[in-house]
Amino acid sequence: MDQTWFVYLLRCADDTLYAGVATDLERRLRQHNGELVGGSRYTRVRRPVELVWSEAASDRAEAQRREAEIKKLSRFDKLALIVDR
Repeated sequence: MDQTWFVYLLRCADDTLYAGVATDLERRLRQHNGELVGGSRYTRVRRPVELVWSEAASDRAEAQRREAEIKKLSRFDKLALIVDR
């Protein structure tokens, strides 16, 4: 079954940025905000979070490669992604 994967950035309540991957951004955002089970440990103590950027990927492997690239970026470069959205 073909699914679209997404790489995303969240802005946390403490103004940090969190990168992740998901197939359903709305559900994943609800998980990060504690509305559904399954959020990350990092965002659990930094709620509420908001989705500030996302990018589609053709498969999980591509999404995870892109997530790794994004995690290596400086905060400045991550913010530039958001602005260039």
